[in-house]
Amino acid sequence: MAALTGISPVLLVADLDRAVEYYRDRLGFTCEVFGRPPDFAAARRDKAVILLALCNEPERIVPNWRIVHNIWNAYVRVDDVDALYAEVQERGAGIDYTIYDAPHGFREFGVQDPDGHDIAFGQPLNR
Repeated sequence: MAALTGISPVLLVADLDRAVEYYRDRLGFTCEVFGRPPDFAAARRDKAVILLALCNEPERIVPNWRIVHNIWNAYVRVDDVDALYAEVQERGAGIDYTIYDAPHGFREFGVQDPDGHDIAFGQPLNR
């Protein structure tokens, strides 16, 4: 049987350069841009990959939290959420919600990218 080896959310963005700058400079991802003119990017950090697709109709971009209260566009599992929290704060990423122990069994925090997408970073709690 074939094994699933990963999953990558695709986020629509109004300005690809702005999105790449955010994921690279604020969240520490390495970004590769594709297309002429550029219209797609892959943001990678360790085993996490978030794909960014340019949307020519930015008014149609609707982050999940606008439809379902407090829901993310991507949830990234990490091995040291406290260290990542300190890092992204130092990098100047705006924190959407501060680190806490969530009732669903993760210690987590969230950021919001320039297009309003909520990205959560979480580590399973040892219960």
